[in-house]
Amino acid sequence: MRASRKNAFPMRQGARGKGQGKKAEGLLTLALRRVSSFRADEVHISGAEGIYPEKLVRAVVQEYVDRARDHPKGRPDRIAVTIEKLHETPKRISALPVITLKCSSPAYAQSHIRRLLATAGISSRALDTAFSIVQGGTTMRGAALVHAQSGRRLEPDRLRGIRASRLGITPAAEKKLSLVLQRCGIDTQTVREALVLASKVARHEDIVAELCISDDPGYTTGYVASSSTGYVRVPHIKKRKSTAGGRVFFLNSAVNVLSVIRYLEKTPVLVSSVHPCSGKASVNEILDRYHQ
Repeated sequence: MRASRKNAFPMRQGARGKGQGKKAEGLLTLALRRVSSFRADEVHISGAEGIYPEKLVRAVVQEYVDRARDHPKGRPDRIAVTIEKLHETPKRISALPVITLKCSSPAYAQSHIRRLLATAGISSRALDTAFSIVQGGTTMRGAALVHAQSGRRLEPDRLRGIRASRLGITPAAEKKLSLVLQRCGIDTQTVREALVLASKVARHEDIVAELCISDDPGYTTGYVASSSTGYVRVPHIKKRKSTAGGRVFFLNSAVNVLSVIRYLEKTPVLVSSVHPCSGKASVNEILDRYHQ
């Protein structure tokens, strides 16, 4: 939902700074989940998240439902939309800077990802665990939590995983982000929504990095993200028509897992500023920037 959001997040009279406070005013969080059933099992197909003023909720819900009916993984057997009132003013954050990795095949993608994440402090054992998750046959409903050094799985439920929720972008930032991404030829809803999610995730001090591969068989660009490398798009991360995919959050050694889960699932966050898009770069060019 983009066209009718002008002035959708007005600040209170006299409000200053980042607009953060103790109480949210008229904001609702929306979450959509599409499910396909097979016998007694349910397969998560896709989802959507957002934070909106109450006056826009009806239109956004209709948009979510329309999107849910048309998906490469088929029509859902069930569409669930959850609407909750926010009782906490969202934290305002900046979107991660965006760059696209020059990559021509899944083999190169995995090699480049390993180099990028190793630089961020992720061990080879943790990377092995991560790739077994995102390339395996089981699609989790949320993200896996992996210890960045030992590679140990930390999420309480390995099927459900952890869903980053209560996130969104202000109308002004969304407009600017669209212009920034247009200059790089990547202004799509998929990129915008993934960037908002990755930006919230990277904001937590105990999350070292993220790896994501879409389980959409027609979408073959994944990403790695961290506060140090930014949002790095990885084309050709898998073969077309592959339904493999998943999301992994790498956590540091001294992590409080319950605190991280609460932040991801319960703390509302709004992207309110964006960075320029850096176009395309080789893995060596990205690593050189990282070490500067």
